[in-house]
Amino acid sequence: MSPDQPRDPLAGAGGPNGHGRFRYAPWTGGQPDPLAPPFDVRAALDEVGQDVLSGGSLRESLRDLLRRGTDGRRGLDDLAERVRRLREAARRRGDLGGTLDQVRGLLDQALSQERDQLASETGDDARLAEMDLATIPDDVAGAVRALSDYQWHSDEARETYAQIAQMLQREVVGGQFEGLKQALSGNDPEAMQRVKDMLADLNQLLAAHARGEDTEDLFRDFMDKHGDLFPEGPENVDELIDALARRQAAAERLLASLSREQREQLAQLMADALGDPDLASQMAQLSDNLRALRPGLDRSSPVRRGQPGGEPMPWGQAVEAVAEVADLEQLDEQLGQAYFGATLDDVDVERLEQYLGADATRDFQALRQLERELERQGFVSRGDDGLRLTPRAVRRLGETALRHVFEHIDAAGRGDHDDHSAGQADEPTGLSREWRFGDELPLDTVRTVSNALRRNAARRHTSSGGPGGVDLLVEDFEVIETERRAQAAVALCVDMSFSMLHEGRWGPMKQTALALSHLVATRFRHDALQIIGFNLAARRLTPVELTEAEPEWVQGTNLQHALMLASRHLRRHPEAEPVVLVVTDGEPTAHIASDGMPEFHWPATQETIRATISQVDELRRSGATLNVFMLGDDPGLARFVDAVARRAGGRVFTPDVSRLGEYVVADYLRARRGSR
Repeated sequence: MSPDQPRDPLAGAGGPNGHGRFRYAPWTGGQPDPLAPPFDVRAALDEVGQDVLSGGSLRESLRDLLRRGTDGRRGLDDLAERVRRLREAARRRGDLGGTLDQVRGLLDQALSQERDQLASETGDDARLAEMDLATIPDDVAGAVRALSDYQWHSDEARETYAQIAQMLQREVVGGQFEGLKQALSGNDPEAMQRVKDMLADLNQLLAAHARGEDTEDLFRDFMDKHGDLFPEGPENVDELIDALARRQAAAERLLASLSREQREQLAQLMADALGDPDLASQMAQLSDNLRALRPGLDRSSPVRRGQPGGEPMPWGQAVEAVAEVADLEQLDEQLGQAYFGATLDDVDVERLEQYLGADATRDFQALRQLERELERQGFVSRGDDGLRLTPRAVRRLGETALRHVFEHIDAAGRGDHDDHSAGQADEPTGLSREWRFGDELPLDTVRTVSNALRRNAARRHTSSGGPGGVDLLVEDFEVIETERRAQAAVALCVDMSFSMLHEGRWGPMKQTALALSHLVATRFRHDALQIIGFNLAARRLTPVELTEAEPEWVQGTNLQHALMLASRHLRRHPEAEPVVLVVTDGEPTAHIASDGMPEFHWPATQETIRATISQVDELRRSGATLNVFMLGDDPGLARFVDAVARRAGGRVFTPDVSRLGEYVVADYLRARRGSR
């Protein structure tokens, strides 16, 4: 710190050796706090996870969360609705064809003034002039062009007619360049020459940019020379092109919105207004450059006309209104996130703030931060097929599901989950937890002392009055968690037929499997768990694959194939206690035929039943425990599982679907307790 810098009021004076005392206070130096904890996305992840576990896809679930909003902030749906209201207001702002009405008004005024003057004159010239006026075309554009060579008798009429050309020239050029309306407000040849010089320099800049040349210096020189004509204040060539192409596309959409007659008349009037060959050439070249540099802009979609009888809008104002409609249409599409590969980074935040204000932008930024943090903190990953849950997110969902299960299991039924006994059969897990009364686990000395040091950090002396001591309290103690070495090989077979979704059992099934997987992964790491999903055929599933699995419109309940895969899993772990758990809501209706292909039959055939029973017998011979959790009240399933239980010596459970996880986890713990 330099001597003339203000001192920090929280810092103590340093001693001769540079030592001093310091006090700490909450961060007050603005946002964001550099030491703030990471954005908490766990609640949002749990909310998304519930949708995913119920059968939805991650992309749809995350999109629904962002559409609804979170933490009291407005979601994308609310922001998009506000954008749509602004878009409709812009469409109703006035008559987009008002330029023709303005020209018609000036033309009628000029003709009226001229006819009054001719009526006051005598002679053949006045009569011939009246005959010329009587033969001009009825359409506005044709009349303006026919009067271009007319010899006016009235000075007022001549000036009124001249205003038509000036107004059209100002509107045509000003419709492309918002900053040129003021410059062209008068009939100043020097101002028009400056416009032509600017157009020449602009086309040179755009051509160099299109060739891929470095145009930074050329752009800077251009803005130094003509920057006052561009109130948008572009900071680089791309921003300049975006601003110009935006208005060019709006002008073409405006023309497409008019009737054929109006469109033809305006096109003729604009061509006549650019009568100067140099000006017309530069404007045509600019149009070609912008089309080549921004080919993807919508230039052909008509915009719904304003209210009938609305106030006519000059061409420049009408172009800006259509450009505003185009901006809001683009914002609506970006906020809708309905296209492939959509992300919140696509949304133009500056334009959002321009139309909806700072509050809406803050709400959107919070949503975008949520999406980014889910990815940054490793809960989702982005691939070619969109967002996917990561193993870390699945562990989080499994932890939540397991916590919910244990909240409802009686303490007596928790088994090893609450067994903290130590001994040679246990080994450290690498984790620690707070000491509880009755624990015999090893003391984690480092964590215990660290807890005491943190608690005493704010105190200058110990309670005994001597410096440097540390008080140890009961809440400081932590113990090293251990786990048993005893192993079990567990095959959890879960029914993934469409009836599980139709009857509302899909979500509880997924949550049960994830809860059991998390319990094994965190508490019983030596156990080997294999999740097997089955419908027409069976397949092995990792927790991530199970989480991402979506219902398939497939008929068939192939329990035989699931038990076949379960037997293979048990054989890979011959020293472990074999346990097979089956969750299903229908009797077997499919099996693997002799050719290796699955066959479906409804109602169930004796062939399917025999194939399934043969796998049950194989499990029984291996000494496996086979317990079935039957969902629903299918009479055929009830008869089948009752016969299986008697044959294999297992048990049948008929839990309410809301308590499926409790039954499965408790049964797993009971099986492990029986194995020791």
